[in-house]
Amino acid sequence: MPPTHILPRLTINTDLAHTILVRFLRDAVYKVGFSRAVIGLSGGIDSALAAYLVAEAIGPQNVLAIRMPYRTSSPDSLADAQAVIDALGLRSDTVDITPMVDPLLARFPDANNVRRGNIMARMRMVVLYDQSAAFGGLVIGTSNKTETLLGYSTVYGDNAAGVQPIADLYKTQVRQLGRALGLPPSILAKPPSADLWAGQTDEDELGFTYETADQVLYLLVDERYTVDEVAAEGFERDFVARVWRQVRLNHYKRTMPNVAKLSTRSIGHDFLYLRDWAG
Repeated sequence: MPPTHILPRLTINTDLAHTILVRFLRDAVYKVGFSRAVIGLSGGIDSALAAYLVAEAIGPQNVLAIRMPYRTSSPDSLADAQAVIDALGLRSDTVDITPMVDPLLARFPDANNVRRGNIMARMRMVVLYDQSAAFGGLVIGTSNKTETLLGYSTVYGDNAAGVQPIADLYKTQVRQLGRALGLPPSILAKPPSADLWAGQTDEDELGFTYETADQVLYLLVDERYTVDEVAAEGFERDFVARVWRQVRLNHYKRTMPNVAKLSTRSIGHDFLYLRDWAG
């Protein structure tokens, strides 16, 4: 069992986090010329929390929530996503991605679950960005800090968005804020899953629980502990080293593609600041 004395360090002031995130979203949407938003609702806690926040920030009538099931998706996921839509009064649509995904899978019948899941995640983002253009809404991301650090995301899939409101909240903290905001009980209680294939859960695929990962990541990232210092807190060193290796190897997923520098004002190197937007 992992040590439990670290858990209080992950406790957040939910009232303050709620206020900051709503104001952040309102500013992030409006300052780039949008007044609407588009969000994919999976039926999980991350997308539900992001939907609650953006609905409060800009008004539920300005939010288009899209359910995007595949033929193997759980009916419970659709129902839970609908519960969020109904609770908030969001505009909504349901787009079945099966007819889009299956032709590519038929072309590559040897695709494993990772490849199949990546195809589904990217197809969902195709739908969201198309509807962003149709609805005139900024795409709202739904990734949390744990999966973002671990690289448990699909490049140009679920990690693609115009803004990421909850990517600085560990999964443990997402649950705290979700409870505080009164998310539907069925969403709060369900095992985390990307719902990419029948029976899939995040923690089974990762090989460890979010609770354990969050404690280790908090020490490594927020507190800047070394691997040995985290192990001294009572965690298995091999596990800590494995987590840190995932964080390092997946850094490229957390940044824009590197630009080869040739000029004095290179995008991503020197051309970075808001003052460059003046005029």
